[in-house]
Amino acid sequence: MILPFWLGLGLAHFVSWLCRGCSAWRSKAMQPSFLPPGSAHATYKEAILFFLSETAPTSAYSSPARSLGDTGITPLSPSHIVNDTDSNVSEQQAFLVVVAIDFGTTSSGYAYSFTKEPECIHVMRRWEGGDPGVSNQKTPTTILLTPERKFHSFGYAARDFYHDLDPNEAKQWLYLEKFKMKLHTTGDLTMDTDLTAANGKKVKALEIFAYALQYFKEQALKELSDQAGSEFENSDVRWVITVPAIWKQPAKQFMRQAAYQAGLVSPENSEQLIIALEPEAASIYCRKLRLHQMIELSSKAAVNGYSGSDTVGAGFTQGDKYVVVDSGGGTVDLTVHQIRLPEGHLKELYKATGGPYGSLGVDYEFEKLLYKIFGEDFIEQFKIKRPAAWVDLMIAFESRKRAAAPDRTNPLNITLPFSFIDYYKKFRGHSVEHALRKSNVDFVKWSSQGMLRMSPDAMNALFKPTIDSIIEHLRDLFQKPEVSTVKFLFLVGGFAEAPLLQQAVQAAFGDQCRIIIPQDVGLTILKGAVLFGLDPAVIKVRRSPLTYGVGVLNRYVEGKHPPEKLLVKDGTRWCTDVFDKFISADQSVALGELVKRSYTPAKPSQLVIVINIYSSEHDNVSFITDPGVKKCGTLRLDLTGTSGTAVPARREIQTLMQFGDTEIKATAIDIATSKSVKVGIDFLNY
Repeated sequence: MILPFWLGLGLAHFVSWLCRGCSAWRSKAMQPSFLPPGSAHATYKEAILFFLSETAPTSAYSSPARSLGDTGITPLSPSHIVNDTDSNVSEQQAFLVVVAIDFGTTSSGYAYSFTKEPECIHVMRRWEGGDPGVSNQKTPTTILLTPERKFHSFGYAARDFYHDLDPNEAKQWLYLEKFKMKLHTTGDLTMDTDLTAANGKKVKALEIFAYALQYFKEQALKELSDQAGSEFENSDVRWVITVPAIWKQPAKQFMRQAAYQAGLVSPENSEQLIIALEPEAASIYCRKLRLHQMIELSSKAAVNGYSGSDTVGAGFTQGDKYVVVDSGGGTVDLTVHQIRLPEGHLKELYKATGGPYGSLGVDYEFEKLLYKIFGEDFIEQFKIKRPAAWVDLMIAFESRKRAAAPDRTNPLNITLPFSFIDYYKKFRGHSVEHALRKSNVDFVKWSSQGMLRMSPDAMNALFKPTIDSIIEHLRDLFQKPEVSTVKFLFLVGGFAEAPLLQQAVQAAFGDQCRIIIPQDVGLTILKGAVLFGLDPAVIKVRRSPLTYGVGVLNRYVEGKHPPEKLLVKDGTRWCTDVFDKFISADQSVALGELVKRSYTPAKPSQLVIVINIYSSEHDNVSFITDPGVKKCGTLRLDLTGTSGTAVPARREIQTLMQFGDTEIKATAIDIATSKSVKVGIDFLNY
């Protein structure tokens, strides 16, 4: 029998309990028929006797050789996976409307659809403000707090108000932008993770994300109420929040916690909120595109015989595969789907991949160019001393960045704020024009109108590192057997609007598959997220991004287990640190497919069981001490409220874990009382 490192039971209490309940050991659950063929695991009596510990039930696990036990449980049966969709699908609440929030790195927005009119998707009202020539059906992901750290404004309103502040006054206000990337780049994300405002001051990330979601909640409910002619209640809404597919579980949990704090939903009604993966949302929407709603880049001939009113799906046959390239501001997500007809359900063929290759990479290259011309020390000081002017400079660059194109011949002019020119002269003692002459950067010139004049080649060079990373990642993906026969490549996301990226993708893959760009490419994820909220079961099969499991003890086998893992206790030889796998990286998992485990508390009165969860990017994991294996979270079973008047000496707690959804979920039941057990999976506070 497989044994975990989770027993923390005082000796005197244990002996008393064991004497009273020894007959329980003859239960069917412990007969050899429950063991895997050829297993050499301990009996339960051996397990309990071995895991004697005088530490508290909540003591943290270090190693069995150093601290025997975590929280007082022992398994009743080995893990196995069952297809039990109905058992874990609660009755769906009847929502009147689905509201999706596309929380992007550079821009955000919301859209909605009434459940009685699922095909009619309404994009939020046009935002006030915006830049000339830039679509403003989304608003910048920017937030402004007062000097007292109270929410002031979001989006264009925040940006414009901050722009109009006196430079000295602006230093007191907290302005944040592009902060979503913090959740991807922070390896040790917690509820206390900080963000840095433009003025250098720190603020809790959870607070900022909650403010942003609360803003969208209020905007959406107001618009819904105005349209309906009566006040819309939050309970009428199913909320959907989009996140990159390459985000790990802590970042997804963080967004959910922010939604709780923002009042979108409560932990008691967690099913009211769905986390949608951005490329999946795009995939769902792209299936329904009419042919006149898309632009085809590839040289691959389209199938003849379709009219403009046909959907892309009309060109699908059973088993067709396609790639979705979601290129946004912060990240690029790649996902591969296979169509299942006639329902149009989707199956993920390869685990989502990608990286930080969004359009922010172009901004970073521009910043490096400014370092080269004016000096890194000056640029960093300018950001701190003139934060509003730095924002103005990057807004000016964003406008010119959107004008970059492969066939452009005339220069692009970027206006430098007056405060930049003035502060540089005070900082260096000479002019901006002098700096340009001395920098040896030939492709950037100075204009007497106070502008940097960049040649088209200079602007294109800023795009090259980011685009090269995307193309290289796509080439690696196309080498996989599951991807080699894809029929379509959908290029979506805000960065997909860039002609330079479009040309690069077309040149690299246009002869392999049909490359399609939706005409409303910047709203593809937003609209797809609404469709996902209306039908969360449309993705039937996903791939696990990581291997998950727990640490256990096995009986030591000479020649199989390494000597350093040997632990002898009361004459019995044990192998420590064994990785007991729940699911493997890149393993296909159907929606509703469950991993079943049964545990028993070390004593009947125990109220809480906490189990450490480990993960790895590799699938051939043997021990929790293997390279790349790390503790990633905890599974907490709260047994309060399940105890009856007669608690059996040995209580079986059956736990069901689901890995086929966008978030890892778990439920549990006390077999003796048939009562539900409160379960929590925590990837942030473990």
